[in-house]
Amino acid sequence: MRMKLYRALNVAGTATASQLADQVDEAVSLISYHLRKLAAHGLIEEAQAGSGDARERWWRPAAAGLSTRDEDFRDAPERAAAHSAVSRMHARQQHELYESYLDTQPTWDDAWRNAAFSAEYLMLLTPDELSRLGEELNELAAKWRAHGVAAREAGDTEGRENVAVHLYGFPFRSWSPGGKES
Repeated sequence: MRMKLYRALNVAGTATASQLADQVDEAVSLISYHLRKLAAHGLIEEAQAGSGDARERWWRPAAAGLSTRDEDFRDAPERAAAHSAVSRMHARQQHELYESYLDTQPTWDDAWRNAAFSAEYLMLLTPDELSRLGEELNELAAKWRAHGVAAREAGDTEGRENVAVHLYGFPFRSWSPGGKES
C-alpha cells in the first residue's frame, strides 16, 4: 500500500489523503495513517496547500526518486529480509505497471507506441563499473525528470503523459527460463 501511495504521489507531485484514497480505492483514514508513516521515514513531506479544502493536508515526495542499495540493509538479518521483501514487491509492481501498458498498448496513438521501448543489455563488468553505470543512468534519469517537471510548471502539458522507465543492474552467472541458475 505504501509503495502504491508513494508512486501515486510521485506522479501527482502533490496530493491529499482524500485524492490518493480515490486512486487506490481505500478509506481516507487508512491512507492518512500510511502517509504519516511514509513521512516519519522521510519519504514524503507536507506540501503547500493546493486548491480545495484548506483543512486538508497536502503531501509531496521528499526527493525526486527512491533508490535502495543492499549495503544499507545488511547490518542485521531482519533489515536484510525487509529489504529483500520490499525489493521483490517493488519489482512485482514495476512488472504489473509494464503489463498494464502492454494490455492497453493498442489504445495509445502511434507516436506513443513508437516511442515506447523495452531493452535488455547483457554486459561483462566489474562491481566498480556496474556502480558507475548505475550512477550515470541515475544522472540521466534525473535530467529528464527535471525537464518534465520544469515543463509542467511552465504550463507545457500538451501531449505529455506519465512515463515509467525501469532499469536494473545486477550480476548473474548462467540463467535459464523459469529463473533457475545452472
